[in-house]
Amino acid sequence: MAQVTVTIDGKAYRMACEEGQQGHLEELASRFDRYVGHLKSQFGEIGDLRVTVMAGIMVMDELAEVTRKAASLEGEIETLRSRRDGAVQEHQRSEEAVVDALSQLASRLNGITAKLTARPKVETN
Repeated sequence: MAQVTVTIDGKAYRMACEEGQQGHLEELASRFDRYVGHLKSQFGEIGDLRVTVMAGIMVMDELAEVTRKAASLEGEIETLRSRRDGAVQEHQRSEEAVVDALSQLASRLNGITAKLTARPKVETN
């Protein structure tokens, strides 16, 4: 395990993380520190624990909003997939109808051609 020291509200915290994740952990801590700093600027010194809890709740609120949006987008994606599948099936049915109509037309034309070529020639004097 890798070790990294992060600073939140001016206090250093030594933390363990998976190898290669140090930068990510430092970025997360920096973002959380901004929440804490924002709250302290709004409410002043209200106690470390209270500020930490408030910052945690703010993060969870944002997470809940992102989760809600993701679920909504997943629903939209599913609707679009369903519509796409319906459109593909409709297109296939249309292509089959065109092929069938062309086949019938070709048969009729072949029949007409056969009748025209099978007629006895009329001689004119």
